[in-house]
Amino acid sequence: MKNIRAKRLINTKVTFLSLVIIGFSCSEKSQTQSPESEGQIVYDTPMPSKDTPKGMAWIPGGEFTMGTNEADAYAAEKPAVRLKVEGFWMDTHEVTNAEFAEFVEQTGYITMAERPIEWEELKKQLPPGTPKPDDSVLVPGSLVFTPPPYQVPLQDISLWWTWVNGASWKHPEGPESNLEGRENHPVVHIAYDDAVAYAEWVGKRLPTEIEWEFAARGGMNGKRFAWGDELTPNGQYLANTFQGNFPNENTGMDGFVGTSPVKSFAPNTFGLFDMIGNVWELTSDWYDALKFARLAGEAPKLDAGMNPCYNPDNPFAQERVIKGGSYLCAANYCVNYRPSARQGQAYDSGTSNVGFRLVKDPENKNLTLK
Repeated sequence: MKNIRAKRLINTKVTFLSLVIIGFSCSEKSQTQSPESEGQIVYDTPMPSKDTPKGMAWIPGGEFTMGTNEADAYAAEKPAVRLKVEGFWMDTHEVTNAEFAEFVEQTGYITMAERPIEWEELKKQLPPGTPKPDDSVLVPGSLVFTPPPYQVPLQDISLWWTWVNGASWKHPEGPESNLEGRENHPVVHIAYDDAVAYAEWVGKRLPTEIEWEFAARGGMNGKRFAWGDELTPNGQYLANTFQGNFPNENTGMDGFVGTSPVKSFAPNTFGLFDMIGNVWELTSDWYDALKFARLAGEAPKLDAGMNPCYNPDNPFAQERVIKGGSYLCAANYCVNYRPSARQGQAYDSGTSNVGFRLVKDPENKNLTLK
């Protein structure tokens, strides 16, 4: 009985730590509002004359509108601000299971999900005085989407997210699962440090949030979606998202009910696949719910000396920004399949719907804001 109580405690805390933003930021949202149109994107970085890195596309950089003033968007995306970013190379698709497997084979790297949970690190992200659970439950694992068999209240994320011992990038649903047939799917259950380690191995880096959103918009400034103002123009699905009644009924009208192979949908105008949907993508930025308000001079500057992250729903959060939404974003719950959408992800945790892609700097790159 003691171990059962302890397991419930740590499951609750780890779930809260990893998914607090998903739980609090996602709520029922309609798609009836029209987006704003604040100016055009102005490109200002010519493509380097050197050869294009394999598997990457040139993102020209320029001044654009980041965030949104859309009435029906989440508060963390507002207000829209004009920013400038210089050009960079970006992976055309998310890092796949096959690519990550090669990294692990060559380096022997062990991901965060495969390591025992370190209580001294975990408790830094929990309220003071949280009791330490039994060591028997501080075991490797990760959060797995487990759809209930019937409709459930949308306020309780524990009804569809489960901490599974032994879940990891190579066992996405737990120890009994594997990657057979999913070699070309995006790798998941990846924590921030895992993505950084892979990036260093291949000589790249994670994108900033600014770079990511600029790339995702593909030159379509002020549009609600990455391809225009309609989610399914002419009835065509352009990204892997959730159709049906979240979380229990995914009809799979887009052809998938889980992750999909990369490049399953058409690329944007920059040649990038799956910038929207499939899996959330990690960026290098700390999550700040008031980031755009601060940039617009509508909120005081963040005291990064106290905490580089700001999440009003969790003052102990240490989260990185994730972008793009995933196969779990649904019209009746979490409308995050938009370029401006943003959430926080615990830096030391992964889930079954979070992955990443990388960028590479040209010579003399200088990221600036305006």
